[in-house]
Amino acid sequence: MIAYLSGVELIERIRYTYWRLDQEFDEITEDELHLRLEGVDRTPYEILAYLLGWIQLVQQWEHTEQSGEIAITPVPGIRWNEPGKLYASFYEHYKDYTLEQLRQELRQAVQEWCEWITELSELELFGAGQRRWAANAAAWPLWKWLHINSVAPFQTFRTRIRKWKKLRLLHV
Repeated sequence: MIAYLSGVELIERIRYTYWRLDQEFDEITEDELHLRLEGVDRTPYEILAYLLGWIQLVQQWEHTEQSGEIAITPVPGIRWNEPGKLYASFYEHYKDYTLEQLRQELRQAVQEWCEWITELSELELFGAGQRRWAANAAAWPLWKWLHINSVAPFQTFRTRIRKWKKLRLLHV
């Protein structure tokens, strides 16, 4: 795991990895959005819904805590050891979105994510115990939560979508 020296460095990494991932969707058509191919565990739709779900979930925890309430993580009725249920809720939420709508939503979510980071102090970002919700599942500083729900999956899913596109060529 990369340890960032500043919030600016983290934001640059988020934007760069997001940009590289987003470009991979330029060659995908609306008809292919839900195409499942053997050898890749998610469709393009599921990748986008997963990313949107996690980014918005972390921001929801933050908003809940900042309003003086206690954020229930990951969500009420779903435990950390039930990731399939959580992912299914993401897929259900975005089921009627088009490829362009998903991409636009993710673009906006990443922008808001980066704006949020600019509002955080270095202590909030890198200090231990700065948020109650961040200490629930793992006692990580915020930067690690932000990295693991943006940079890391952007890199991972870029690799998966590239593999999906190669397999799609064989599928045709």
